[in-house]
Amino acid sequence: MTTAPTPVPAPAAADLSGGPGAAGTATNSPTLPNSTLPNSAPTSSAPPSSAPPSSAPKASGRRLLRGKSWLATVPLLLFFLIGFGLPAVAIVTGAFTVSSDADTGAGSFTTANVTDSVQGAYWTALVSSVKLSALTALIGTVVGVPIAQAVLTSRFRVLREAVLTASGVLANFGGLPLAFAFVATLGNAGELTKMFHLTDHGWSLYSFTGLTIAYLYFLVPLMVLTITPALEGLRVQWREAAQNNRATSLQYWRHVALPILFPSLLGGFVLLFGSAFAAYATAAAMVGATVPLISRQIADALSGNVLTGQGNLALALSLDMIIVAVLVMAVYLPLQRRSARWLS
Repeated sequence: MTTAPTPVPAPAAADLSGGPGAAGTATNSPTLPNSTLPNSAPTSSAPPSSAPPSSAPKASGRRLLRGKSWLATVPLLLFFLIGFGLPAVAIVTGAFTVSSDADTGAGSFTTANVTDSVQGAYWTALVSSVKLSALTALIGTVVGVPIAQAVLTSRFRVLREAVLTASGVLANFGGLPLAFAFVATLGNAGELTKMFHLTDHGWSLYSFTGLTIAYLYFLVPLMVLTITPALEGLRVQWREAAQNNRATSLQYWRHVALPILFPSLLGGFVLLFGSAFAAYATAAAMVGATVPLISRQIADALSGNVLTGQGNLALALSLDMIIVAVLVMAVYLPLQRRSARWLS
């Protein structure tokens, strides 16, 4: 009598869905090694992973974004063109033009406006403006840097926030309100002038010195705001390395910190110089024509207070101011790129 072979139960299929029945099926079915499963590849305990997507769509997407990134600069370029480009072209064109037809405004080319703008009272006003701007920018830089460093090294966070907030407010406090505040405080009949009898010592607010003090009121806070990020960029490792080499604090600042900060200091100086050079309302309200300034000469030429029909001369004076600003920026930009490599 032939006995039929006992059938071997087939292994239950694993439930890849992770449902409730998957665990029970795996427990009740016998476990066979991978070698006993015919026509099946070796399996592993790790969950199945999908193949990585092709990098070609991502690369094409990045190229598409880079190709369209310039569209984000279009509003800025339009603003620059309308706000700066067109006025600059009008200034240059008008500076070399003399009106010959009052009805149509047509004119002819001439260099007389530019020549007159660097002679006589106009040249005196330009030199005085450069002196005032350079002096106030230098004093503002020398005074603002220690204040910013003292604020950064202070242990009191409230003091730091208060000084930076006050600097942001005072840096934008100018014009007629600033002139009125100084006249009421340090003018001929000002409170401090009468309290300390400053007029007996030769003090006068309506002079070059008085205008310098008034400008420092908003230039020093502006320098504090400008130089603070650069001071924060100084790394602690540089000071520690200097101390390990037995360098004093003075030697550290002289040979390490100041050379690195010099382009940033020069950038702050340029910013202060430009703010003082272009200031008009404070000087006009406080000293008038006592201190000759190029901004006052431009206003007089446009309004015809001295001579009528001097609009093109005012444009030539404005061109002189632009040339001075461009020369200052030409010195600043190369040094700024050099400093960025250290502070980045």
